[in-house]
Amino acid sequence: MIPVLLAEDQALLRQALAEILDREEDIAVVAQVGRGDEVLAAALRTRPEVALIDIEMPGRDGLVCAADLREHLPGCKVLVLTVFNRPGYLKRGA
Repeated sequence: MIPVLLAEDQALLRQALAEILDREEDIAVVAQVGRGDEVLAAALRTRPEVALIDIEMPGRDGLVCAADLREHLPGCKVLVLTVFNRPGYLKRGA
């Protein structure tokens, strides 16, 4: 099983992503949060292998959360979600 953390401030989208991922036999959504300032604590508690993080959330943005995870859980792979077409996001996220 691949443990996944979902961080998305839009509850409907977060729920839809969780339902889609839960259909996969080898994926388990182990945490769901709606604020960036909840990501690190949830990740430290659940130890996900993958974090799917929205780039813009209240509390902390997704890129700051990705940096936190890189520092505290270096084995966790991070996928950043965005609907924004801003070149600066791509550079900051790399």
